Amino acid sequence: MNDRMALLEDIVQLARLAGHEILAVTRGALGVQHKADGSPVSDADRCAEAVVLAGLARLAPSWPVVAEEAFARGERPAVGARWWLVDALDGTREFIAGSGEYTVNIALVEQGVPTLGVVLAPALDRCWLGLAGQGAWAETGGEARRRIHVRAVPADGPVATLSRHHGEAGRTEVWLAHEGVRARVLAGSSLKFGLIACGEADVYPRFGRTMEWDTAAGHAVLAAAGGSVCDLAGGALRYGRPGHENPEFVARGGQSSGGG
Repeated sequence: MNDRMALLEDIVQLARLAGHEILAVTRGALGVQHKADGSPVSDADRCAEAVVLAGLARLAPSWPVVAEEAFARGERPAVGARWWLVDALDGTREFIAGSGEYTVNIALVEQGVPTLGVVLAPALDRCWLGLAGQGAWAETGGEARRRIHVRAVPADGPVATLSRHHGEAGRTEVWLAHEGVRARVLAGSSLKFGLIACGEADVYPRFGRTMEWDTAAGHAVLAAAGGSVCDLAGGALRYGRPGHENPEFVARGGQSSGGG
């Protein structure tokens, strides 16, 4: 376990290096282009991913890495029992718009399960990290690292955290009403997993398309904090599908405070 904790610390530092690259790009031209699917990609995406890939190659040269921009370029390694999932700049649209709600996501996947994850929001100076069997932690600004855990759902109803730009608003509204959601927190990128993990929200439903690199790091943190991410049939979300596209899912924190 000491080795695993040391690896987690290495990944935190690697995410911070990628974050520095992203912040450096904000001081100049963003170099925005569009990929074949129409989604934007910036110089920050490319620079941050290069930093992460180089770092992972040093730390674990034999473990495959699936990374968003490399995947878009056609680099699609076979994955086995242990591999990395990377989105070095999750929330590119938020980044381009000048919002700070973007993240660096790095996850280790083992046997289809994300067991180690780091989610860093460099512009907000917030970081969430988790390791299966050890727990989850958060860092904010200059404050000391603190252990985090999901909260029990408040008696007056859950707080949902939602994407600012989701394409299934109608279905989401029906689901929120059915769940008795009393309040909403809008957040970009994988910040939503961190908010649930540290007890600032309770649930995140996601209808529509996401990719495995969008969720794996946040999933690892949330699971380590006592939460879950399941498909709509209630099965635990797993990783390593052909094409690396997720099914629709719901991320949850704790149970209701009434025991339900």
